[in-house]
Formats: sequence, C-alpha cells, structure tokens
Amino acid sequence: LQLVESGGGMVQAGGSLRLSCAAPGFTLGHFAVGWFRQAPGGDREGVSCITSGGVTTDYTSSVKGRFTISRDGAKNTVYLQMNNLKLEDTAVYYCAADMGGTSCRPRDLDYWGKGTLVTVSA
Repeated sequence: LQLVESGGGMVQAGGSLRLSCAAPGFTLGHFAVGWFRQAPGGDREGVSCITSGGVTTDYTSSVKGRFTISRDGAKNTVYLQMNNLKLEDTAVYYCAADMGGTSCRPRDLDYWGKGTLVTVSA
C-alpha cells in the first residue's frame, strides 16, 4: 500500500489549503488515517486522526477550530481542510494509516506517505 499526499503549496497567512491522502488500489475507508506534520528543525507532531468508523480527534490544540479531517469514501481519500493558516503551520504534512482502523498512535501506524510541504508566508 502506498499513501500519496497532495495539496500542499505556498499560501499567505489567513489563507486555506486542502490536503488529500489517497491509497490507489486500496480501500482507505478500512483504515484509521492520521495527519502529522514536521516543521523545519522540529519534531513530528500529530495533527488529526479519523478512524474507520469516522471518529475524529484533533491532537494539536493550535489547530482546533481551523483544521478539519474528513474522508470521502467514494473518492477513497482522506482530507485535511486547513483554514486561517498561520506562519507556524509551515511544515511537511504526512498522512499515515493503521490497518486496524482504530488508532493513530505512531506505534500503531502501518503505512506512511512521503509528505507534502505547506509553506505559510506573511
């Protein structure tokens, strides 16, 4: 299984981006999928998670009310809608998947994408 992220780019502060995570050839709806990010020189941090049952969790308090994770079963894609972007949201964003469908703890994740860069400018 290969996870492919897309949708990153450069945006001004206050703008929006929507990241996509796809798994060509696989039914992503069976997996829990999490979004993580790693800022330049920083550690990886969890952002949001959606289980196979559709339960969502935000791990980073700074994104609550601004980021929304969702999935589209028909398109076999998980999204991260990012609104009101701030300079500190600049990072490489990764999606990762858990075959068990219930966990986004890094130790439980079976597959990782290569990431997509989000750059927020002033």
